[in-house]
Amino acid sequence: MSFKSGFVSVIGRPNVGKSTLLNALTGQKIAIMSDKPQTTRNTIRGVITNDECQLVLIDTPGIHKPKTKLGEYMVNVASETMKEVDLIFFLVEASTPAGNQDISIIEQLKKVKTPVFLILNKVDIVSKDKLFSIIETYSKMMDFKAIIPVSALKNDGTEIIIKEAMNYIPEGPKFFSDDTLTDQLEKNIAAEMIREKVLLNLDDEVPHGVGVEVMSFKERDDGLISIQATIYCEKSSHKGIIIGKQGQMLKKIGSASRYEIERLLDTKIFLELWVKVKPDWRNNDNMLKNLGYQKNKVQ
Repeated sequence: MSFKSGFVSVIGRPNVGKSTLLNALTGQKIAIMSDKPQTTRNTIRGVITNDECQLVLIDTPGIHKPKTKLGEYMVNVASETMKEVDLIFFLVEASTPAGNQDISIIEQLKKVKTPVFLILNKVDIVSKDKLFSIIETYSKMMDFKAIIPVSALKNDGTEIIIKEAMNYIPEGPKFFSDDTLTDQLEKNIAAEMIREKVLLNLDDEVPHGVGVEVMSFKERDDGLISIQATIYCEKSSHKGIIIGKQGQMLKKIGSASRYEIERLLDTKIFLELWVKVKPDWRNNDNMLKNLGYQKNKVQ
């Protein structure tokens, strides 16, 4: 039997579980998660390899109405990726009816020739009757190649996605070695892990204006990995919130980040965090470039 390989874009509106699905399919946490929308800002690739195929999954930022250059970049990345892949997974919540954003994405999908799977996530919290109703509604909107109900959080039904995907990806070589789970640099994943802990520990207003840059990532003589990172925010008041009273919040963020990064790297690390104010950095082209928000080709 010939080997198959291809690129798959995972798209959808913010906060529908795209990163959770990517982590479930790869079996490893490579994309950060939170209950806040627009958590993913860049394309993150997860690699799935078995005896028959290799799928390179691209977790894209949630498609939304942008208010900053960063937001425009995020939406452009998600939209452009649709045209460059072999297959698209369009992820929606089974627990809520199709909204304006979902309908808008479907209109975009109709303009591309790429095959599209509809992935209905969070089916564990809906009744069968409601699920059938949601499937019927979406079926009338577009001719999807497959409609697959899953619970990404519980990793239920995800194996069906891979099985169905093999019918729509071409024959081809392995793009990555068998043990590769992502093409993300370790320093970039570390930066995202730190940003995740900011998202999880702070109120809604602050995280959207936060970016993280790893300034140094190197192995010390004693074998520890030394990581120095800067957390950027847009207001002095936000800096105070991130640091917290007597530095307690920053310590909490650092401790949680250290634990997550050590699990990822399977080694002890020494983590230093700084907080700097960069007003309106999300509209600053140089800052966006420094933080890695620049479009890369899929292949």
